[in-house]
Amino acid sequence: MFKIIEKKVFLSILGLTFICFAVPATAGTLENMERERAILLETLLSEEANEAKALQKVEISRNRLTDLERLVLRDKSLIGNNRPAVRAAFDNYDLTFLVHASLEANKDVLGHWLKEVGVSTSSLMNARLGRR
Repeated sequence: MFKIIEKKVFLSILGLTFICFAVPATAGTLENMERERAILLETLLSEEANEAKALQKVEISRNRLTDLERLVLRDKSLIGNNRPAVRAAFDNYDLTFLVHASLEANKDVLGHWLKEVGVSTSSLMNARLGRR
């Protein structure tokens, strides 16, 4: 009899513990924007066989990223936030807000990103394929 009660109490305590410590994972506007930017760059750099499908994915991702960039720029919770991710995001405007920066520079997104990370046409043409 006591073993059954002890087992029920133990399971109840265990269940309450899980409920108390179950915190939903939430991502802020900056994290969502970074995730979408990574998806866009991955799509742009991939060698997908179906070019029409890739262009459609790029357009959808670019539109989402435009909206997310606006959300981050208007996010009041980021004002005065001294987290390294927030500081780095606003220190590297041209890489963080990729769509807006590329529009300001009158370049396509991939061309602007390549320029910002220091890759030029001449450096690509001079690159050798090899193992490291």
